[in-house]
Amino acid sequence: MSNIDFLRQLELFKGLPPDDLARLCAMSSELVLVPEEYLMHEGDPGGALYVILDGEFQVTKRLDGQEVVLAVRGRGEVIGEMALLDRAPRGASVRALKPTRALMVDHDSMQKLLTTSASAALAILHTMTQRIRSNEALLRQSEKMAGLGTLAAGVAHELNNPAAAAKRSADQMRSALTTWLAEANQVGALNLNATQSQVVNDLRDAIAHRAAPDWTMSPLERSDRESALQEWLEACGVEDAWDLTANLVTVGWTPDNLKPICDNFDAAQLPAIIRWLNAGTSVYLLLDEVSKSAERISEIVKAVKTYSYLDQAPVQEVNVQEGLENTLVILRHKIKQGVTIKKEYAVDLPRIEALGSELNQVWTNIMDNALDALKPQLEQGKPAELVVRTFTQDEHVVVEIQDNGPGIPEEIRDRIYEPFFTTKSPGIGTGLGLHITYNIVVHKHHGQIKLFSEPGCTRFQVWLPVRFDRAQLAKPQG
Repeated sequence: MSNIDFLRQLELFKGLPPDDLARLCAMSSELVLVPEEYLMHEGDPGGALYVILDGEFQVTKRLDGQEVVLAVRGRGEVIGEMALLDRAPRGASVRALKPTRALMVDHDSMQKLLTTSASAALAILHTMTQRIRSNEALLRQSEKMAGLGTLAAGVAHELNNPAAAAKRSADQMRSALTTWLAEANQVGALNLNATQSQVVNDLRDAIAHRAAPDWTMSPLERSDRESALQEWLEACGVEDAWDLTANLVTVGWTPDNLKPICDNFDAAQLPAIIRWLNAGTSVYLLLDEVSKSAERISEIVKAVKTYSYLDQAPVQEVNVQEGLENTLVILRHKIKQGVTIKKEYAVDLPRIEALGSELNQVWTNIMDNALDALKPQLEQGKPAELVVRTFTQDEHVVVEIQDNGPGIPEEIRDRIYEPFFTTKSPGIGTGLGLHITYNIVVHKHHGQIKLFSEPGCTRFQVWLPVRFDRAQLAKPQG
């Protein structure tokens, strides 16, 4: 079968007059590819459309370092039409799975085809619409899976630090308890009188009461207090006083509140009492570290549960500021050193009716982009700031997420919500983050999303009605 006869059977070309079809074939060229040979690479300029004559092509897109298979195209199918029409870079890579022949139609030939044949224009429009819907559905799923991967990585990173701290403290506590028991035996061998025994009992209670460390001291103040306590202990005849002061100062012991010990014990007894006090303080400090680590783990788990709104109805009353805080917890592993997080929350912000987990996806997408925008600031050693702001206006809750990065160029601002539009390198983003964000805010919540950008200040404003229109759930989303 000739190429003309083959093209005449295809929806895209069957409406062409015979002379136009023959002219198109004459202007086209045939390609032959071997298995694993690439027809095009993601990011290449789009300059031609291809009709598959025989064989198969696999269409893939890089997403977060992985190749995602979008489709396998075979005999009679058309590829490359979207990049051809607007001369945009190729949105995917295409390689042959088997020996494959394809007819290449260049841009000028295709333009003539579309201007002379209304049926061809309708056919290619239909093909593009189907292709966009199919790719978007597949990449939405990939985006969700990538989001879950990011969430899992962030949670694992966040959980690792307190879990490691709890394990380290528990391991150290074995040695600390052994030391405290040994020092307690030394105190027991002092033949204390009733008054001295009561002082020891009071000290035991004081150790438990002072378990929480005082982290409000500046390094200079701590150093001064340790020096003063060391001098006092040495004056009381305590050897190795330098080794005992750190823990005692951490929980607030000073020469003044240790004076009753000095008054009730002689020079032979006092060192054993001080060593016992230091060993007990060490045990309780380690217990406090374990407790704080467990609280941190519980906080992270609670944040994840609230972030995803597990076991809750799709529409519920949502505390927007809590969602923002939980999102910051989830993204903490991406917040590089040097980035300042500034929160300007309204004190009287009302709860709103919303799809809680989907709103958190909005905050994640915008904050994630903002943090990426701050990378040039950090690389240049300049201050990097992310501002999260909330307020109410016109029966709406407004959330502003602002960064002081380089800004979004004016020529692309109108395209940032388009599906598959991205300024990131191939394989870094799908171009769906802000598109999904727009759909959630505008179509699902009947809110608004506004962008204000200039070099040094980019603000996304999300306007959400306080009351959710449940009737909108039944309508198709854009």
